[in-house]
Amino acid sequence: MTNEENTIYTVSGKSFTAVAINTAAKAGEWIKLKLGAHASLALKSSAQDLVTEVDKGSETMIRNLIKTHFPHHSILGEEGVAPGAEASAKALREMQDEEYLWIVDPIDGTTNFVHGFPFFSVSIALAHRGEVIVGVVYDPNRDELFVAEKGKGAYVKGKKMSVSKEDKLASSLVATGFPADGRFALPTNLKGIEAVAPKVRNIRTAGSAALHMAYVAAGRLSGFWEIGLNSWDLAAGALLVSEAGGRVTDTSGQPYQLAVRHVLASNGAIHDELRDTLVGAGATGL
Repeated sequence: MTNEENTIYTVSGKSFTAVAINTAAKAGEWIKLKLGAHASLALKSSAQDLVTEVDKGSETMIRNLIKTHFPHHSILGEEGVAPGAEASAKALREMQDEEYLWIVDPIDGTTNFVHGFPFFSVSIALAHRGEVIVGVVYDPNRDELFVAEKGKGAYVKGKKMSVSKEDKLASSLVATGFPADGRFALPTNLKGIEAVAPKVRNIRTAGSAALHMAYVAAGRLSGFWEIGLNSWDLAAGALLVSEAGGRVTDTSGQPYQLAVRHVLASNGAIHDELRDTLVGAGATGL
């Protein structure tokens, strides 16, 4: 990161955003060095929910770097939470009222990382009393750093981002995912795909919710939805989208907050049409 970029993203004289940027960049570069060289692979909640020693090492690095600067802040990271939706929701409930809470996904897109598919990211957000104020998503493969501060806009490589201009699903490229939870989230999401696919220009499912959200913010996608995500998948990306002029809600249209698990993010213009399609298909998960 350049010195210029570090100074742009200073919050009220405190270096929250600079620390988030530098931490994400260092973790991302370390992860990239490990691509194709991970030694262990374990299953978490299902055969599609993977973890490697690189995920754990990345989270340890991120925790240590944040604690060096802000020893009294709390940290909620994916690898510190037991697998499954209930454990994730419980961990968030226990921490969401902290004054400062860092919300970390050390590798968003572990399955891609394991297979050498170059679409994964580091996601770091900072919430102040439950409201996200800083969001950083770093893609080490493209060396793209997406940064947002509450009220100050969203940037990629130091350039301000704006959401896309499409105002109809028919002209939109949207994204979703294939959730690891095969009992509820996956079949629900598949119903959504079946309903949305005929109405849009096309659908992408690249395997990193944080990067999909960043791409909505950058105008590369017009929308993104997925069922059964966690706070660390969404917190940074949600701020990127809203600060780039887009809209983030749950799949029924209620405002985004940290406990949202079924998310809908868009450029705003197609939001209601996409939500109505999911509602009509019984694919909101709610």
